[in-house]
Amino acid sequence: MIKKYIIAGLLVWMPLAVTVWVLMWVLGLMDGVFAWLLAAASALLPLSMQPALDELRRIPGLSVLVMVAGLLLTGMFVANVFGQWWLRQWDRLMGRIPIVKSIYSSVKQVSDTLFSSSGNAFREAVLVQYPRAGSWTIAFVTGRPGGEVAQRLGGAEFLSLYVPTTPNPTSGFFLMVPRGDVMPLQMSVDEALKYIISMGVVAPPVIAAPAAAPLPLRNRAG
Repeated sequence: MIKKYIIAGLLVWMPLAVTVWVLMWVLGLMDGVFAWLLAAASALLPLSMQPALDELRRIPGLSVLVMVAGLLLTGMFVANVFGQWWLRQWDRLMGRIPIVKSIYSSVKQVSDTLFSSSGNAFREAVLVQYPRAGSWTIAFVTGRPGGEVAQRLGGAEFLSLYVPTTPNPTSGFFLMVPRGDVMPLQMSVDEALKYIISMGVVAPPVIAAPAAAPLPLRNRAG
């Protein structure tokens, strides 16, 4: 009986503890970036401004406000034609720096794919047999193979899939499978992520499955 109560209490406090830990980690990351910005500013500003910068470091939560304001202003700036021009110039500059250009271009392509409203990555959850036939797991459609890979695969229709691990979906596996081997799901991406993170405990509600809609096949690599 005591064990039952302990487990019940653990189930109550664990989600809160994990939430607080994640928020504290994000806050610590923002504080680190903010401290770096203040250090850079102190190297450029006169010594008379140093006391003011030291006071800014002691204000709790200021880093969060500064970072959110910076993201907001950046988004507003790049949303117009002038900002888009400057963004293209910045991309060209980063693309000319050895080593940096490889990292920057790769991260930019991934972020544009994941967060662009016009993209189809992580817009649909599907079922696929993995790691062997008869064993099913949830995956997310990220597009269609392109370039040399598409030529090597021949004329068959293949889908690019991301198979996340559990309970940490930020790591996973990239698969290219025939379209006919993929089973579309009616659950949303958020519901599928919850299902994966909870290791199948938090199942989404069952809804009537209409006729299967065609999976996205737009070539993202083209």
